[in-house]
Amino acid sequence: MNKYSSLTPEVLHILKDKGTEVPFSCSYDTDATQGTYLCRGCGHALFRADSHFTSGCGWPSFDDEISDAVKRVPDKDGRRTELLCNHCNGHLGHVFGGENFTTKNIRHCVNSLAIEFVENNTVLKTEEAILAAGCFWGVEYFLQKLPGVLKTEVGYIGGTVEHPTYEQVCTKKTGHLEALRVIFDPTVLTYEALLKYFFEIHDPAQEDGQGPDLGPQYLSAIFYFDQQQKQTAEQVISQLIELDYPVATKLYQMSSFWPAETYHQDYYTKTGKAPYCHLWTKKFT
Repeated sequence: MNKYSSLTPEVLHILKDKGTEVPFSCSYDTDATQGTYLCRGCGHALFRADSHFTSGCGWPSFDDEISDAVKRVPDKDGRRTELLCNHCNGHLGHVFGGENFTTKNIRHCVNSLAIEFVENNTVLKTEEAILAAGCFWGVEYFLQKLPGVLKTEVGYIGGTVEHPTYEQVCTKKTGHLEALRVIFDPTVLTYEALLKYFFEIHDPAQEDGQGPDLGPQYLSAIFYFDQQQKQTAEQVISQLIELDYPVATKLYQMSSFWPAETYHQDYYTKTGKAPYCHLWTKKFT
């Protein structure tokens, strides 16, 4: 899956334009114990956490890669070796040798915006879905519990303003919906099964919001990456209609997903509260 259509300009600048983020501004410059680092552009696994080390350079460093995950291309000036994702050709960073940081004596110097960490040690390929169903706190609360879901992130999508804030979205003038980005393992959870659960945790018939949360930012919607996702969504909606469930959910082509503020992420886990406008109701046999 090519996920480039949902990426922000900052991430695209790295992956497509071969840019470099400011050193020490990244998210992954400290050691992780277990897990996997994925390509942000296509979701394939690149590095395991046991190859991650702190080099002091200001960017994530790895002394090994997953087999066939990356490729090396000499820079045009012949001075450095570029590191690319072997699946989508996204620019990751550069690779260096002879520095003696670890016994393997190699350093993959990677931009943190080009990768994504999940707490799974074996996954090789992931897929992504972006779904809207009212307050993103409740959507995340339920979907985090679904087996096969590796990571979730709440944010805003579908609007006209770049880098929207929660306050801006709440004005109902930016065109954004509150949404959830879901990274999942397709060998455990199919996109169809994910959508069916999505429809069971909210009321897709409501046309003015979700539960007591009213407004255009709380509407039900599915943003699709490709025609296969669109067709699957259409099929699931058809099944709901055949089961006599009205559906107002809209399907939209993918656009930039803007992560919400930190305090919105994992909200119910942090607060110990429970959703007030979402609940699970079995709809599919």
